[in-house]
Amino acid sequence: MSAADVPMQFEALLFERSGNVVHVTLNRPDRLNALNETLINELTAAAAAIAAEPQIRAVLLTGAGRAFCAGADVTSGGIMDENRSESGRGASIGASLRDAFNPMVSAWYHLRVPVVVAVNGIAAGAGVSLALVGDIVLAARSATFAQLFAAKLGLMPDLGSTFHLPRLIGSARAKGLALLGDPLSADAAAAWGLIWAAVDDASLPAEAAAILHRLANGPTTAYAKIKAVMNEQLPRTLDEQLALEATLQAELADTDDFAEGVLAFRGKRAPQFKGR
Repeated sequence: MSAADVPMQFEALLFERSGNVVHVTLNRPDRLNALNETLINELTAAAAAIAAEPQIRAVLLTGAGRAFCAGADVTSGGIMDENRSESGRGASIGASLRDAFNPMVSAWYHLRVPVVVAVNGIAAGAGVSLALVGDIVLAARSATFAQLFAAKLGLMPDLGSTFHLPRLIGSARAKGLALLGDPLSADAAAAWGLIWAAVDDASLPAEAAAILHRLANGPTTAYAKIKAVMNEQLPRTLDEQLALEATLQAELADTDDFAEGVLAFRGKRAPQFKGR
């Protein structure tokens, strides 16, 4: 094994380099790879390591266990921390998006090399946004995509979902997913154009690896230019959309409906939203 093949050591992330490709695996399977502070920081660090190494030519992002990513970690100590005062909740969540979540999304989205995402199970909330930073997104047929912000917490999609969804599947379907929170199957996601393809569960690792190595052996500079052109779409860039999302999400986090969503989540019951 060469020095270039030695894995970087993270707590909540597996980072394995083999020649000119990198495999990055979300590694909190007991929490369905939910995004906590550690995982967010390590994903940002992983993107920086990839960006700093010109010999890396393609990246694969996936999740360990039975889920890709269940979204932000909403257990105690996360965004639902009961020790956070209600008056400061919105400001705190807005700051978290601006200072940690959004820079991570932007770093992955703007990588010069192609990013292949293999969605191996549920992608919910922020997990959908994370999947959509990929240039080629494959999903196992058993996988589902769900935007549960409004239906479960009285919030709105963030981490770039309001940027990606209308562009990929159109406004009508984007609003339906965001407003209703209904799960979308992998086959439907492919038919709608949300992802590149749905594949048999057993075939996902091999098919993702085949595309990864195909891209790694392709015209890297051309890929970088293609990404640069396609990633900057009018009327708003991802970074502008991320800033807008953070502002609006902070406002929503100060609502009674979000407080009810927190209580309902902890009580394992359906929330009773009042629209305020």
